[in-house]
Amino acid sequence: MHSSTADAANDAGSEGASPKAERLLHDKVYEDLMQLLGTPGFEPRARLPGETALAQRLGVSRPVLRQALARLREEGRITVRKGSGNFVTDALPQARPMSLSTLKNIGDIRAFLEFRCFVEGEAAARAALMRTADQMHHIRRCRERFEQALAEGSDAIEEDVAFHDAVAEACGNRFFGMTMTALAPQTRFSIGLSRSLAGRPQGERRAGVYREHTAVEEAIERQDSAAAREAMEAHLRGGIARLFGQDG
Repeated sequence: MHSSTADAANDAGSEGASPKAERLLHDKVYEDLMQLLGTPGFEPRARLPGETALAQRLGVSRPVLRQALARLREEGRITVRKGSGNFVTDALPQARPMSLSTLKNIGDIRAFLEFRCFVEGEAAARAALMRTADQMHHIRRCRERFEQALAEGSDAIEEDVAFHDAVAEACGNRFFGMTMTALAPQTRFSIGLSRSLAGRPQGERRAGVYREHTAVEEAIERQDSAAAREAMEAHLRGGIARLFGQDG
């Protein structure tokens, strides 16, 4: 009886979370589950622990856990057997090695943003040399949608991610795009944390982010590889400064 009461409290607690916080938590739980797949007790064909036990192990409510489990089922990583529960699939998808560990602390977040400087700086440089007219149009539209979303009061996380994805897709090397896909949960988490700590970009800070995105776009459009790399690295280092402070 006590266990049922606690479970109900956990489930009810998730209902009070904001959509943004719930999405970030869902991404983290998904990454935690990804790290468990293939380890002892989570081998192919193994039955996963029940929802209550798994939610307690991960420290989340069952509704949040169910979202992560649904995502794993959609990707073919687990399967459900009626009346028996969730089971790890016989063969884990080959894309699994591309999954990166979840961000666990502030140091991880800073290291992740610095890593993005190197990867996305080079992606922008290559995009300046390789982009097509259609890809350039897509980059511009993604930048415009990002600005519109912020102006309408949205956190603009998805639009921000889409702009960076568009640059990576234009660089002529599919592995940059694959890397950005693998980084997506961490990218969303780090952007969301920045928004939650510093608030949505407003005033001069918003104008600064607009200028940074525009500088990347314009360098790619005029096919200036060095300027595109510099603009993307400056944009991401600007994000580090906004989150940690100029001297952080």
